[in-house]
Amino acid sequence: MAPMSAALARVSGMPSSLDPELELLVPDDDVENPEFSIVIPALNEQLTMPMFIGWCKEGMRRAGVRGEILIVDSSTDRTAELALAGGARVLKAPKLGLGRAYIDSLPFIRGKYVILGDCDCTYDFRELEPFVEKFHGGAEFIMGSRFRGYIEPGSMPALHRYLGTPVTTWVLNVIFSSHFSDIHCGMRGITRSALERMGLRSQSWEYASEMVLKSVHMRLRTEEVPIRFLKDQEGRTSHHKRSGWFSPWSAAWINLRAMFTYGAAFFLYRPGLLLATVGAALMLPLSLGPLTLGPITFSLHWMLLGLTLATLGLQCVYLGILAQIFFDYSGETTKRWFARFPYTRTVLAAAGIFATGLALTGWLLVYYITHGLRLDDPAAVYVNHLGVTGLFFTIAGFVTFTFALLLHSTAVVVWRK
Repeated sequence: MAPMSAALARVSGMPSSLDPELELLVPDDDVENPEFSIVIPALNEQLTMPMFIGWCKEGMRRAGVRGEILIVDSSTDRTAELALAGGARVLKAPKLGLGRAYIDSLPFIRGKYVILGDCDCTYDFRELEPFVEKFHGGAEFIMGSRFRGYIEPGSMPALHRYLGTPVTTWVLNVIFSSHFSDIHCGMRGITRSALERMGLRSQSWEYASEMVLKSVHMRLRTEEVPIRFLKDQEGRTSHHKRSGWFSPWSAAWINLRAMFTYGAAFFLYRPGLLLATVGAALMLPLSLGPLTLGPITFSLHWMLLGLTLATLGLQCVYLGILAQIFFDYSGETTKRWFARFPYTRTVLAAAGIFATGLALTGWLLVYYITHGLRLDDPAAVYVNHLGVTGLFFTIAGFVTFTFALLLHSTAVVVWRK
């Protein structure tokens, strides 16, 4: 790598609390007090960097805004030198990963509004006006949409355009009841305050989904703007192609994993309510013995099925509530569930349910012992059925008690933070 000219850059001091491996290089013609920050990860992009810096400056000039360009660079070529020569700040960050780059850059972002993207000149940063207008209109999170804008022929592989992006976007919209059209678009905007509160953790491709998912959890005021998506510049090979044929599939799975993790409540709360309702409907009416409806006799085996479904459903409901609290940025969901499950009342209710269950199963045990360790006589039918109901009450009481402990322990965790 060619050495950088001392006339082009100076190394700024950094607070001791920051990663000592990070090094900020500032150009001589640095912008003071920028309103916008264009923050871009870069890995060996010397081919497109000069053109990209020019596009960013043209885009800010057209939009009439004062902004900085911050390149988060992990390159081994002349990317950083060229970016610095073009007037961009360069944050030298040895740790690789798109998500890691945005995490590392946060302490160095000076603008109130942040625009993210790639420096390969596939996103047209000459057209920043829509982002600026949305930000000035009060938007906190802005997604670019290639599908609502322009996709240059040959710029997006058919696998991405017709399968990967549409399917994963649809999955996210179903899980979160959102209305995005292009969740994998790398050109997006967010206010600096929202980015700080978001607390990104993803190190790699999944940052894109994490950012979208957390914007939904945080209930950010979100907008979409159409953008132009262009082919790679001649001589450049995309990072996916550099990584091999499996890279797009790996990225898709990583993003799906993020969706499922942050959308855990979708798979737990409402399905749990359904399972618990069906299970209770099968089990409770049979507590006093078999029932016959037409050609079907609902007996002990149906009751055991109901016990299984009701137990599984109850646990899913409680886990779903906890999942909602884990991703509750506003605090409103947490307050609602704390009001519905106050500690003392919930524990007393759990104890009552547990005691009822013990009484019913205890009756079954006593009957079993006093009748020669047998439960196969006709008189034992009702005792058997009540015993199954008692088992469910015992399980439900204990699960409700442990749920109350976990629910209210979240308050301790929040307090410690």
